[in-house]
Amino acid sequence: MSKNKFGALSLITLLAIVSSCSISSCSKKSADNNPPPPVVVPPPKNPIDITPSPPGDVVGKVVVGYQGWFAAIGDGSPIDRFWHWSNIWEKPPSPTNTAIYAWPDVRDYTTTFKTDYPNLNNGSEARVFSSYTDQTVDVQFKWMKDYGIDGAALQRFNPSGLEGPVRDAMAAKVKIAAEKNGVKFYIMYDVSGWTNMATEMEADWTNKMSALTASPVYAKQNGKPVVCIWGFGFNDDNHNFSAAACLDVINWFKSKGCYVIGGVPTHWRKEESDSRAGFLNTYKAFDMLSPWMVGRIGNVIESDNFYNTINVPDQAFCNANGIDYQPCVLPGDLGAHQRAHGDFMWRQFYNMKRVGAQGIYISMFDEYNESNQIAKTAETQAFVPAGSNFKSLDEDGTACSADYYLRLTGDGGKMFKGTIALTTVRPTVPKP
Repeated sequence: MSKNKFGALSLITLLAIVSSCSISSCSKKSADNNPPPPVVVPPPKNPIDITPSPPGDVVGKVVVGYQGWFAAIGDGSPIDRFWHWSNIWEKPPSPTNTAIYAWPDVRDYTTTFKTDYPNLNNGSEARVFSSYTDQTVDVQFKWMKDYGIDGAALQRFNPSGLEGPVRDAMAAKVKIAAEKNGVKFYIMYDVSGWTNMATEMEADWTNKMSALTASPVYAKQNGKPVVCIWGFGFNDDNHNFSAAACLDVINWFKSKGCYVIGGVPTHWRKEESDSRAGFLNTYKAFDMLSPWMVGRIGNVIESDNFYNTINVPDQAFCNANGIDYQPCVLPGDLGAHQRAHGDFMWRQFYNMKRVGAQGIYISMFDEYNESNQIAKTAETQAFVPAGSNFKSLDEDGTACSADYYLRLTGDGGKMFKGTIALTTVRPTVPKP
């Protein structure tokens, strides 16, 4: 019975509602038929600009890491030592006093320096070059031009000690050679082991290095002079800086109008392994990220694995956060048999092109110390000191020319820029 009463009451109520709606037309508008004011949603604070950077001197380009740190007694340099050739710089390099793991091909240099190594297997004296010699740096930048390399990142370690004067001189020489050959360059600070890093780096840029940006070939990106800082966030005693201190340095360079690249740990995104924890916001402050890869991969399979597990999510993170991505490409450690007559390096070019990287950083141009150089290298055992155990470029049985890795870098750059098709098949002939 109550149900019937409820139903009746409901019907009466419903009729009343319908009648009311007919009179007022049940409009969602106000009584005077004017719409309510629109809801204004405030913009997010500090919105992220995820627009990709346009092509410039690093975006869309292939850049090499350039040490320029070899000297010799008698070369006229301020250091006047066998800088980086020997462990004991005051003595010539020899089988018991060596700092290198690959032997340079020096046939293009007009001035070279005798060592205490035995003669080469072809009977020639075992001689090395000095980066300080004008003809040497000019030849090396001419190689960059001739082989299609877009630019060089000049490595600059703590310039406050013994090495300071020769590093200052090398910066001036690089500027001259880069201008002569039409190759871009920029300063890449390496903070490894640098005490008083922030104050000294900022003073060095203000008082010395910033003057280089007036050069027509000093690299610009987004209209800003490029500077790179390598070493923030690495999880070792040689890079013991806080995230806040590093962030301050990045922001200082930005305040000076610079486009700032970070040479960061491989595992920066997850802040694990070679990366310190708590650095992600510091990494995100960089305009471009260039994660380090030397010692991380050594063959094609490892390159493919890193593509899937590291490079793809790295690129996605950078895209989402408005950061340009400049991964490393390695020729491989010659002494560790990693090169596979160029197949290892080519696979990395292929992977970095298909991941959509904004730039490529070659590690390195002249790093004979770790035998991962692309500069001209002994092509056969005829061009290494007798009994030295240095590997030549034909170490796996495939004949390679001394300039092979320069040519390979040039072709990799063409694929990266789209002037040749994306392919897993290396087009570069090891020995023409």
